[in-house]
Amino acid sequence: MRTFSIRLLACLTAVSLALAPVCSANAQDNTNILSLFGSGEEEVSNQDLLAALEEAADAGQPIALWRLGVMYEKGEGVQKDRTKAFLYFRELANENADTPPKSVGADIVAQSFLKIGEYYREGVPDAGVQADNSLSRKLLLHAASYFGDPDAQFKVGQLYLDENEFGYSPLQSARWLSLASRKGHAAAQATLGDLMFNGEGIDADPVEGLMWLTLAERHAGGTDDEHWIAELHERALSVASPDQRQQAIKAADSLGGRFGG
Repeated sequence: MRTFSIRLLACLTAVSLALAPVCSANAQDNTNILSLFGSGEEEVSNQDLLAALEEAADAGQPIALWRLGVMYEKGEGVQKDRTKAFLYFRELANENADTPPKSVGADIVAQSFLKIGEYYREGVPDAGVQADNSLSRKLLLHAASYFGDPDAQFKVGQLYLDENEFGYSPLQSARWLSLASRKGHAAAQATLGDLMFNGEGIDADPVEGLMWLTLAERHAGGTDDEHWIAELHERALSVASPDQRQQAIKAADSLGGRFGG
């Protein structure tokens, strides 16, 4: 039977979505889960791991609810079950909706709002949940505005570029994309940079636009967004003047790792 090292258990949640700060921030929750296994040196089976997480989730521990939601959503160690994933994410959001934005565990609460917003977009029939695009957008906005979650802010920015969603408004899109970009969100940086470089619905600023595209290209290496971001960056470089390229690179260099990377 496949086993997991108990040493890894405390960081399982953070690893799933690269939420490393969550792992350290929820040290007490992790300790409570680890205590179910004694010294923490032995190997545990998938079944024991699942039982421990379920027990912790029953006690309302956010990190366990989150991890179970991710496991069932992706089929990691369990049979993929969209309904169970939704229910775990919904419980996490419902029970922790008033978590202060900068507090311990706020990241996974924000992400849970983002998750259930995505589920409401399509509906979850087995959970008695019909598709509700209006509610989906409200949940997304809560994650973006109250929690300041960069993934949610990026998605809001995207929705403002779709006339069937929030209505086509490049100016509003740029506002939300800027918030996410300044938190190091590469996809937001690339989308914002493309808008600014081309002046799509906003005043064109090729130098700043190319700066954001440059930062995005540097930060996106090894991610799922790497290829499309590289394409946008190369396209802008191909039409930018030598002076614009030089200024943009200088501006990107001056920021260093300030906005990600």
